[in-house]
Amino acid sequence: MSILFVIDRLELKYFEFNDLVTNFWIIRELIRNNKDVFITTIDNLSLKSGIPYAGCFKAFEKDGNIFYEKQLLSRKINDFQLVMFRPDPPVDNDYINATYIFDFVDRNNTTILNDPSAIRDFNEKLHAVKFLGLMPENIVTSSKSDIIEFLNYHEEIVLKPLNACFGSGVMTLKKGDKNTAVIINLMTNNGKQLIMVQKYIPKARFGDKRVMFLGDKVLDVCIQKLPSNNNFKFNEHCDSNIIRAELTPEEKEKFVPVAKELNLLGLPMAGLDVIDEKIIEINVTSPCYFIKEVNHHHGIQLEKEITDFILSKYPVFA
Repeated sequence: MSILFVIDRLELKYFEFNDLVTNFWIIRELIRNNKDVFITTIDNLSLKSGIPYAGCFKAFEKDGNIFYEKQLLSRKINDFQLVMFRPDPPVDNDYINATYIFDFVDRNNTTILNDPSAIRDFNEKLHAVKFLGLMPENIVTSSKSDIIEFLNYHEEIVLKPLNACFGSGVMTLKKGDKNTAVIINLMTNNGKQLIMVQKYIPKARFGDKRVMFLGDKVLDVCIQKLPSNNNFKFNEHCDSNIIRAELTPEEKEKFVPVAKELNLLGLPMAGLDVIDEKIIEINVTSPCYFIKEVNHHHGIQLEKEITDFILSKYPVFA
C-alpha cells in the first residue's frame, strides 16, 4: 500500500524530529504498519494532460524518528491508494488551486482524507455557523456599522480573518476603545473583506478545549490550550501551554451530531475549538490531534487509534 501525505512547506523544512506535528505520529505509525509513505507539498503538485502528479519524497523511520530521502520522485497520484491532504492554511489561491488538482484523481482507486473539495467548500470560521446553536453569538460581515452595532450590544467581541490559522490576525475589541474604527478598518480592509465577529466569552482567559473527531466518533480524550505570550489566545505550541482536559458526557453528546455532519460532508478528521461548551472554530484543513500531549496526559497511544481508523475505515488498505 502506497500513501501520499500533502503537508505544509514549513513542515517539510522541519520534517525530522518534529513530534509536535500530528503528521509525524501518523506517518511513523503507518510506516510501522508496513505502508509505503511519501510526502509532498502543494507547490509540487501538477496536472499533465489531465493526469494529476506529485513530486514527492519517500519517508522512512530510523531510531524512532522519521526522515525522508532527498531524491524528488515524480508519481501519478492515482498510483497511491490513499492521500492524506493536510496542508495548513491560509486557504489562499495557491491552496484552492491545489484542491482542484485532486478533482482529477480517480476516486475508485484513491481515497483522500480529508476530501479536498469538501475542504474547499468549508470555511473553518464561517461554516461553523452551520451549528449556530452551539456557537457564541456572531456575525459575518465587512460592514463597520454592523460591527459597531454588534460591539455596542455585546460590549466585548472577537474579530477573526476567515482564512488564517493558529490565531493569526485574531483580535479582541471592547466597547469604547479609542482604536475601534482603526481596528475594524484594518480587519475588514476598509470594508472590503468579510470577517467573523463573535461575542467574547469570558472563560477564554482559561484557554480553549480541543475536541477531536474520527468519523462519527467524538474522542474521549482532549486537551486544553492555554493563552500564551501575554495574549488572550493560544498561539505557541509548547508543553507549558497545553494541559490535560476532560470531555464531559454532556459535551460528547452535544458534539456527536457535528461529527456526523462533517463525516457526511467528506471531513471525517476534524477538531473543534471549544470555550465554555461553545464552538469557536472547526478545524478541517490540517486538524492537530495534539498526539504528543494527549499521550503524555492521558497515558495512551493516540496515533494507533488514528491509523487504525484510517485503515479500518477502508478495509482494502488493511
